[in-house]
Amino acid sequence: MLLFLRVFFRDLAMPPASPLLIGIIGLLYWRRRPRLGFALCTISIMSLWLLSTPFVADAIGHWAEDYPALDPVHLTPAQADARAIVILGGGFRRNSPEVGADTPSTTADLRLIEGARVARATHLPVLISGAPPEAAAMRRFMEEDLQVQVTWVEGESWSTRQNADFSARMLRPLGIDHIILVTSSAHMTRALGEFTAAGFKVTAAPADMVTRDDPGLFWFLPAVHALSRSQQALYEFAGRLVHHFV
Repeated sequence: MLLFLRVFFRDLAMPPASPLLIGIIGLLYWRRRPRLGFALCTISIMSLWLLSTPFVADAIGHWAEDYPALDPVHLTPAQADARAIVILGGGFRRNSPEVGADTPSTTADLRLIEGARVARATHLPVLISGAPPEAAAMRRFMEEDLQVQVTWVEGESWSTRQNADFSARMLRPLGIDHIILVTSSAHMTRALGEFTAAGFKVTAAPADMVTRDDPGLFWFLPAVHALSRSQQALYEFAGRLVHHFV
C-alpha cells in the first residue's frame, strides 16, 4: 500500500499530470477570478507543450547527466579494479504477448544492453537488482536474448536505496567492494550516491544517454518520447532534492 501511494503521488507531481492539474484549477477559477484562471491555464498549456518538445527535453536530460559514458575496453587502472557489474532495474512489461512472459521495459532494456556490453569487455560477473517480477524478466532477457550469464539476482528491492543495501548484503561478504554500476544516465547521480553510502567504490556506466539530433522544426513540436524524457529527468532532480534534505 505504501508503495502504491508513493507511485501515485510521484506520478501526480510529475508531468503530464501536474500541468494538467494546474489547468483544471485554472478552469475552476475562470468565472470567479478570470485573470488568475487565464494565467493558470496558460501556464498549464505552455509548460506541457515545452516539456513535450525534444529541444526542452534534451536540455533537461543533459543537465541531469553528471557522468560520461564508460569505455569498457580502455578502463583506467582505477576503473579496472572493479570486481563486479551491478545493473539496476527500470520497470517491466507484464505478460508481453510476443514473448509470452514478463519482459523488461525499454528503459531496463537499455540498461541491460549497456551492462552486457561492459560484461563482454571486462568478463566481470553480473548482478541484477530489481523488484521481484522485474528481476526475473531482466535475467531472462540478459541470458536468453543477450547471451550474457547472470551470476547473482537481487530480486527484492523496490527503491534505489534498497538496490544498494540488498546488493551490498550479497557482494560485500564476498569481498567485492568496487563495482561498475549500470543505470540510466539521469538516474546515475542518485544511484551512485546510494551505492557509495552502502560501502561500495563505484565506477559509473550510464545507459540511455541524451543524444542530440540536428536542429530543425521537429525540435519544437510536441512528442511523446520527449515528454517521457522530461518526466524522467525532473523526477531525478526531485529525488536528489529529497535525498539532500532527508
